[in-house]
Amino acid sequence: MKAIICTEYGGPELLKYIETEDPSLGEKEVLIEVAACAVNFPDVLIIQNKYQFKPELPFSPGGEVAGVIASVGPGVKHLQIGQRVLALCGWGGFAEKVKVSADRVFPVPSFMDDITAASTLYTFGTAYHALKDRAEIKAGETLLVLGASGGVGLAAVELGKVMGAKVIAAASTAEKLAICQEKGAEHLINYETEDLKEKIKEITAGKGVDVVLDVVGDKYAEPALRSMAWKGRYLVVGFAAGEIPKLPFNLALLKGCAVMGVFWGRFSSEQPKQSQQNLMELVGMIQAGKIKQHIYKTYSLEEAPQALKDMMERKVVGKAVVVVKEKREIRKGDFGGRMSESGARKEEGESGKVVFRSVEDLRAFVGKRLGTSSWTRVSQEVIQKFAETTEDFQWIHVDTEKAKALIPGGKNLAHGYLTLSLAPKLLYEILPLEGVQMALNYGVNKVRFPAPVFSGDQVRLKASLTNLEDNPDGSLKLYIEAEMESDASNKPVCVAEMISMVRF
Repeated sequence: MKAIICTEYGGPELLKYIETEDPSLGEKEVLIEVAACAVNFPDVLIIQNKYQFKPELPFSPGGEVAGVIASVGPGVKHLQIGQRVLALCGWGGFAEKVKVSADRVFPVPSFMDDITAASTLYTFGTAYHALKDRAEIKAGETLLVLGASGGVGLAAVELGKVMGAKVIAAASTAEKLAICQEKGAEHLINYETEDLKEKIKEITAGKGVDVVLDVVGDKYAEPALRSMAWKGRYLVVGFAAGEIPKLPFNLALLKGCAVMGVFWGRFSSEQPKQSQQNLMELVGMIQAGKIKQHIYKTYSLEEAPQALKDMMERKVVGKAVVVVKEKREIRKGDFGGRMSESGARKEEGESGKVVFRSVEDLRAFVGKRLGTSSWTRVSQEVIQKFAETTEDFQWIHVDTEKAKALIPGGKNLAHGYLTLSLAPKLLYEILPLEGVQMALNYGVNKVRFPAPVFSGDQVRLKASLTNLEDNPDGSLKLYIEAEMESDASNKPVCVAEMISMVRF
């Protein structure tokens, strides 16, 4: 495979574009054919041996990728060959293939393209964790973003606006600030030509800012800290401007404010459930059109050192992305479909659209098969969590020892309603909607469970769009004939008419 390799520490000019061997997989790792890899500030630090993680030489930089799973280790059960994924690999992403620990790999929603998938998790994940979990920002509060035109900064501007904050964007040029304004900043500060502290005082009428999100550090940190409102929160995200500032902490005492570190990478490993919830919420915002990554420029794999150079020189506004594969063919059987030359997915044997962008697209598809979803495994852990959520603790679901003795095959059974609850997740994989204001699971008709699902079984959904109804408010009711099958049964495990509500 081709890769950008760091053989000695230093600047991007020392990186080499070479042919190298494919990575070998461990038990719980997956090999991803890289479609795109985002460029982040840690990539600049890691090649200089200045980052907190220090891989052994030689290595390839690039920590955030999107692509297709080429192979899986024997211990990986929840991911499939051919599945589109995004991954936080730490390094190794500036290559045609990268191996990643399976717990750092996430399925890509069908509506999301590779560049968006590769460029969203790190910056929006960091900014959302900072604002939501650390600052607990509230609607109406004032947010100052230092380094507002960078990847995390611009994500914070956009998320701050979505979360109801009054956003002040601070950056070094008028051009960068113009992008911040497009993303929702109400006030702009050029901290190269204006006095940061005085400008904040003017904008806030002397009150100060409730939250500061700082990705630059250096000389900008102290005037920002001096500009905090009472009980403000100062979020330390990074030091892109160079020097790590030495702050006079008597200011924190006088302001009654908190200075908080934001380390999203550790948060995602220490609190995986909360991190996963954040990711789901971000995906929902993207699908609803509330947030969108600003792509500064795309680079070929061979041009990746130039992308890092542009990052070092602070030219990048939003996100730079290395595109490794311009076009990617999905293997036959991957999510029940194939890629057309235009990039729209076509169902095997049919010529209708599968990505729905309008009411007309849906009307044209009535009576046609939507396709078949990927497999998802129903583990004993999932069965246990469902029992805890519903407080239905029948022994056939949760008592593994009794199940071994009394149930044929020795495995616990999933509750029928657990099987049904997986249907919406699998449905929206094969019913990709773009540009919708709302998509709501409205109800089900004629539900039955012809065969049980046992612990460890894999299930998938087959579905057809059978009818549409117009609602007075302009939304649509979609009637979908759905059948869920198991890899362990010849009979369906769930058959239902599902109803979804959609508004474009």
